[in-house]
Amino acid sequence: MINKLYKLKKMQADQKIIQKNQITHHIELVDSEMLMINNKINTAGVTKYGAISDFAILTMHKNSMKLHLQKLSNKKNLLVIQEDKFIKEILELQKESEQFSYILDEERKELIKKILLAEDEAAAEYMQSKY
Repeated sequence: MINKLYKLKKMQADQKIIQKNQITHHIELVDSEMLMINNKINTAGVTKYGAISDFAILTMHKNSMKLHLQKLSNKKNLLVIQEDKFIKEILELQKESEQFSYILDEERKELIKKILLAEDEAAAEYMQSKY
């Protein structure tokens, strides 16, 4: 039973690690998109002798990119919170699986002790029967 619990906790921890890695990948994608938008904001421009309306359109475009950047920042913050939650869950599952692993090791040691005692008793009985 403990062996099944150990395997279950280990499998759950592995699943959480996979989910955490997916969240981390999404965070990296958002970071790269934010970097690209920042670069576009910094390099956007109009022709040297453009009309005043070109500057107004450029300002609107930059403002919309800044708004999109803010939305991405909020999304990234939510993803980071989710990632932290997964990390805490992973740690808890690993602690539980280590506890079950320790119990399994102790059971194995007890079984080995019982086997050794039984062999020792059998050897002692054999020696007594021989004399």
